[in-house]
Amino acid sequence: MKFSIIAYGDPILRKKATAIEPDEYPHIKLLVEDMFETMYAARGVGLAAPQVGLSMRLFVIDATPFDDDEPELKNFKKAFINANIIDEKGEEWPFNEGCLSIPDIREDVYRKPTIKISYYDEDWKHHEEIFSGMAARIIQHEYDHIEGKLFTDKLSPLRKRLIEKKLNDISKGIVDVDYKMKFPAAKKGR
Repeated sequence: MKFSIIAYGDPILRKKATAIEPDEYPHIKLLVEDMFETMYAARGVGLAAPQVGLSMRLFVIDATPFDDDEPELKNFKKAFINANIIDEKGEEWPFNEGCLSIPDIREDVYRKPTIKISYYDEDWKHHEEIFSGMAARIIQHEYDHIEGKLFTDKLSPLRKRLIEKKLNDISKGIVDVDYKMKFPAAKKGR
């Protein structure tokens, strides 16, 4: 099942998501599968539960599109439940990021190149791993979502002012997208 993606301006994107327990979500594998389906339909490489209206600490990523530059990313597809970034290391590097909740806006964002993260997979198996490069960046972007943060928060005050109108238009549904979205400030009947 494909979810609608929640657009910029919805309060759920600013709320710190809550941890979940295995008995709370017996159908977690189905939810993970639906999130991957939604992400692929929107041609994304990551999707967090708050982006589909669920305030839970869950996100999915598939970094395979970057395997030309980083061959170790071939078939790099993972679900992260109750993730916690333990450490971030290295000199920050820029990359032009976008977000399914903020269509048509891409900006250079600086992030650390290596992270150590603790998480559970969809089988509730615990992992503590180190990721670098593009995998680390995608994880950090999605992790920000479960922390109630957006990539636009990392921009300079000037860059934020320059894209303010576009952001307001997105929240009103004044944006051209080819995937299902919910807009918090859209006028009814659009």
